[in-house]
Amino acid sequence: MFFGATHKIRMPDPSEALSGRAEPMPVSGRHAVLGTLLAPPYPEGMATIHFGMGCFWGAERLFWRQPGVFTTAVGYGGGYTPNPTYREVCSGLTGHNELVRVVYDPGQIGLEALLKVFWEGHDPTQGMRQGNDVGTQYRSGIYLSDPTQRAPAEASRQRFEAALRRVGQGPITTEIVDLGDFYFAEDYHQQYLEKNPGGYCGLGGLGIGYPAGA
Repeated sequence: MFFGATHKIRMPDPSEALSGRAEPMPVSGRHAVLGTLLAPPYPEGMATIHFGMGCFWGAERLFWRQPGVFTTAVGYGGGYTPNPTYREVCSGLTGHNELVRVVYDPGQIGLEALLKVFWEGHDPTQGMRQGNDVGTQYRSGIYLSDPTQRAPAEASRQRFEAALRRVGQGPITTEIVDLGDFYFAEDYHQQYLEKNPGGYCGLGGLGIGYPAGA
């Protein structure tokens, strides 16, 4: 089947998606910075949320630096293809987004603090792109692991969009949806900027502070 260049900036129909595979991606046991487990089981009491905000290399680093974050990992979600490879995701034919999994201790860091990092760390108005990175895998998104996360996530979007409108920017294109399946990315992507200190990071916020809620 032939697809023109525009297919990378629209979500594919499930009938167009690549078939993928049954075997999950092998993942190393420990976080290269924090020394904690990348994959579950996580300690009791931890909460998990996933963010899409452009290339996941720089996005992951933003979150592993936050006190109270137990572990982070990068992977793919929000699409159709089971256990995709990076090359397949970049084809635009899986529907997946590049995601950062954030596992955190709610007793040490709240969801609101993580949402502040998310909103201030990228441009949530660009649709299927982030800067020079173009494609469905670079869209802005919050992917919920718990139904109690929905109300604060949606309220945060409303507050940040109001802040953007006050300076003539927007609208926000961020999707807020239940996660569905999360597939770990290849091992070399995990904590990429720790392993490659001079590596590419295309993230850039708008320079507008997030007006935190109560």
